[in-house]
Amino acid sequence: MATRVFFYFLLLSLVITGGYSETTFNYVNQCTDPVWTAASPSIEDAMPEKDPGNLYIFYTPDVWTGSIWARTKCTTNASFYFSCETGDCGTGEEDCQGPPPTYPVTLLNFDINQAVVTYEVSLNRGYNNLPVRIQPVGGSLLDGSGPCPVVDCIQDLSNVCPASLVAKNKDGWQVGCFSACDGLKDPKFCCTGAFSGPACQPNQYSQSFKQLCGLAHTYPTDNNPPIYKCNGATAYNITFCPI
Repeated sequence: MATRVFFYFLLLSLVITGGYSETTFNYVNQCTDPVWTAASPSIEDAMPEKDPGNLYIFYTPDVWTGSIWARTKCTTNASFYFSCETGDCGTGEEDCQGPPPTYPVTLLNFDINQAVVTYEVSLNRGYNNLPVRIQPVGGSLLDGSGPCPVVDCIQDLSNVCPASLVAKNKDGWQVGCFSACDGLKDPKFCCTGAFSGPACQPNQYSQSFKQLCGLAHTYPTDNNPPIYKCNGATAYNITFCPI
């Protein structure tokens, strides 16, 4: 895009190791509006607001397992309470320190263990109308089968979201799509109880999501594509609204 890219180097003191990981998250916001990143558990992102057209470089902890998501349409009211239309943490603070988000929201799940990183885009808690992509820079799959692949969800799922799962803002505009589990509260879609383990199967809602976002996981035991385990990537480009 035409907007000039600015570089922000976020040098954080990491309590876990006292040093820096060789793994880096390069956040790029190609949307027309700001987004606010958050993580659970917190990874102490000192600059959660990501403005359009900017690149933010974040050095990850050496060992961390959790979820990252983007919050949208965030504002601070007259009482200085910070809230977002999607992905809100419910604390009233811009710096989200780990509470789970308000669903629906697209989750970027990572398991970081030094140079070995497992990563996925998950729609198990819905979709908040924000295309996203994870692209490893270098590295190879731990099983030796090839380079570390891109995963993303860049299509507009609002086109296939049934009325029963539509998430709306206070003005009645659609801002996302609930997962069948969160929207319908049915164990069959949540893969709990009698529907856990091998009994957890794709459903009509997850299948419609999968048709548009084939590289994302759309129900709890979805393993197509597999959850990739990458070794030796120097960075992971996390792009919001990739072109």
